[in-house]
Amino acid sequence: MNRHHWWRDAVIYQVYVRSFLDSTGDGVGDLAGVRAGLPYLRRLGVDGIWLSPFYPSPQHDHGYDVADYRGVDPLFGDLDEFDALVAAARRLGIRVLLDIVPNHCSSEHPWFREALASPPGSPARARFHFADGRGPDGDQPPNNWHAMFGGPAWTRVTEADGRPGQWYLHMFTPEQPDWNWRTPEVAAEFDRILRFWLDRGVDGFRIDVAAGLYKHPDLPDSPDPEADARTRDSVNPLAWNQPEVHDVWRHWRAVCEEYTARDGRERLLVGEVSVPSAREHARYVRPDELHQAFFFDLLGAPWDPDAFRKVISEAMQDIAGTGSTVTWVLNNHDQVRTVTRYGEPATDGSGLGTARARAAALLMLALPGAAYIYQGEELGLPEVVDLPDDVLTDPIFHRTGSRARVRDGCRVPLPWSGQASPFGFTSDASGAKPWLPQPEYFAEYATDRALADTRSFWHLYRDGLHLRSALPQLGEGTLRWLDTPPGVLAFVRGDGLVCAVNFGTAPTPAPVPGTPLLASDGPCPPGVLPGSTAAWWIADL
Repeated sequence: MNRHHWWRDAVIYQVYVRSFLDSTGDGVGDLAGVRAGLPYLRRLGVDGIWLSPFYPSPQHDHGYDVADYRGVDPLFGDLDEFDALVAAARRLGIRVLLDIVPNHCSSEHPWFREALASPPGSPARARFHFADGRGPDGDQPPNNWHAMFGGPAWTRVTEADGRPGQWYLHMFTPEQPDWNWRTPEVAAEFDRILRFWLDRGVDGFRIDVAAGLYKHPDLPDSPDPEADARTRDSVNPLAWNQPEVHDVWRHWRAVCEEYTARDGRERLLVGEVSVPSAREHARYVRPDELHQAFFFDLLGAPWDPDAFRKVISEAMQDIAGTGSTVTWVLNNHDQVRTVTRYGEPATDGSGLGTARARAAALLMLALPGAAYIYQGEELGLPEVVDLPDDVLTDPIFHRTGSRARVRDGCRVPLPWSGQASPFGFTSDASGAKPWLPQPEYFAEYATDRALADTRSFWHLYRDGLHLRSALPQLGEGTLRWLDTPPGVLAFVRGDGLVCAVNFGTAPTPAPVPGTPLLASDGPCPPGVLPGSTAAWWIADL
């Protein structure tokens, strides 16, 4: 008898905690705010939530610089509040995933402080990548690698005697030293960390930089040292995607299976995997490794039917062929929001970008496998592109001086209600401002307005999620392409669920007759698919 695995076709909502809902009035979202928002998410219809890092941290990279992997930063609450959140989510049938950061930690982590205070060659330094510099005085970095967020990937330390000493590796910022996973003590520590949170009832982990962890053992020069910084991606083959990383995921999968064997409740491992091809991606989701890994190629595809078809076909062939399911994503906390990415002016709530983003949402929800929704995606929020330089917090901006690919614009706190900032995100009475300023036009996107307007993004997502859970053709399964005219993409799921997307701006004949079950841009005339629109039909094919 085949048992359904909840994660194979789950829809998970990414909660960027500091921007979701502030319960304390300090202008920063927190765990109690997430708990207060759970009924909203239950009404939307998601299966689970993924929480961005809330661990103790100096917040140089908004929590992805972890100082203590077993605690809660007072900015977000405490362990009692975390436990209350997990319990409330379970009562509502919502699973909870944590964001875990195993590639690097904070420079304020106790083990790194110990390493700085210890001599070269010590066990404390072996937990990280310390190396002597090049040149007669050791004043040149050990190799030519550049960090993804700009600048050299090495920082020189001052030794206990006051003299310039060794260098340490950080593939992101100097405040985020990379762990050395070739030291067994690191793996043992993360085993304990996993068990700490699994014992508190979490349903799994989203793994940051899952293709990282191991570096080439010789740390040689790269033929293209600035590739990571230029692309803001894990490109350097000497620093990422080393073969030994797969042993880590086999062990973590075994730990999760151990807990599942105890109580029958499946725990999920989903990786942030950035690799050159779908075929390489598939290696991470083999049956004894990660359950899933984000497939970013759809997020990166231009608004073009051939590009979308190629990306989807490759994923179905290479990833689904492992026995896993594809994990689709259109937005996250590191990327420009779809409404803007597909051509939407940042301060306009209607237009081509909006229509395309709505169509892409229905397309994603119709694909076989799992889907992740980034908070605000269900409101149709655009990217905030005009934040003043003096409010930007992204370390990319502060390390490079460039606004290119700066991520603050997709992290602006959510609007919940009202006509002016803070839009219900934080208490007006407190006088505290949201940690990033909300533009005036966010009033048009507030959740209270979205819930009241049946033509809103929110209702499109809610209706799509309801149908996805109700219709046996959707969720896990197969996909078959249909012949279509130029500019149109259409496929059939299961026993006759047809999804079609018109990538053009002019109406075109629909691939099947009749009125669709759901259309991204309002009611469709029978037999017609308007421009920049996706629709679902039940048809006898």
